[in-house]
Amino acid sequence: MNTTSSVLIGATLFCCGLLQPDPVSAQDLEPRRWTPLPLGTNVAGAGYAHTTGDVDFDPVLQLEDVTVDVDTWFLSHVNSFSLAGKLARFDVLLPWQKARWEGLHMGVPAEADRTGFADPRFRLSVNLLGAPDAGAEDLGKYMASHPINTVVGAALSVSVPLGEYYSDKLLNLGENRYTIRPQIGVVHTRGPWSYELTGSAFLFTDDNDFFNGKTREQDPIYAMQAHVVRMFKPGLWASLSAGYGKGGSSTIDGVKKNDERANFLSALSVGVPLSRTQGIKVAYIRARSRESVGSDTDSVAVGWSVFY
Repeated sequence: MNTTSSVLIGATLFCCGLLQPDPVSAQDLEPRRWTPLPLGTNVAGAGYAHTTGDVDFDPVLQLEDVTVDVDTWFLSHVNSFSLAGKLARFDVLLPWQKARWEGLHMGVPAEADRTGFADPRFRLSVNLLGAPDAGAEDLGKYMASHPINTVVGAALSVSVPLGEYYSDKLLNLGENRYTIRPQIGVVHTRGPWSYELTGSAFLFTDDNDFFNGKTREQDPIYAMQAHVVRMFKPGLWASLSAGYGKGGSSTIDGVKKNDERANFLSALSVGVPLSRTQGIKVAYIRARSRESVGSDTDSVAVGWSVFY
């Protein structure tokens, strides 16, 4: 395998190792989501994340001092291809979770356990400007001849309501609605350093079978996230990430709720190569609410990926 191909494989593992989902929030932190992948690239992955923290609900629900512990196992797959002459990729994320909530309901100790699939996520992204749609050798030559380069991309992510959901339960793993997320992002690379900025909007369809047969509507959430990444050698890298999202007020059966979200997320991620075609990624993700309704959680995640 030549040096150019080795660099491209390292970059492939580098950007596909772990999606860093927050199991109790719509937001995520995903460094290098716009990194160009050679045409025909396939990356399969598996991972685990443990999340623990506090959850603050609307006071009308009379839920107090609630804590949550979530174990998430997930499978992922990424495929790159050409779309209208542009480099594109399609991502699939399939999560399975085991969650436990404990707290006080009307002053009485209560708990809830859920185990099953959460909603899967599908994402189509296209690089609008920057690297060409090319195979590993040609793309590697382009990257080597452009150590300073900028990529601009657009994407559409959809979470599909296939996860476990009970309409008579307030707490569920699935959402029973679609979450549609348009994204636009830019990554600027200067040698071993990359700087990425992504803007997103979370658009929610109505849940017409919300808790005890009610209808829930939710305003959009608007979010930004930024990443600073340092590549040390193919497959060995580290990143610092930060994100902020605001919005998402709910309406239940036509009654507006005072439950707007405002969340700040930060993360530290490290990727380590296992071989020329395999790598692992370890991440710590911290989420803090800036409103009275929301969650304060800490997550540790590990992912494995293989290029083929």
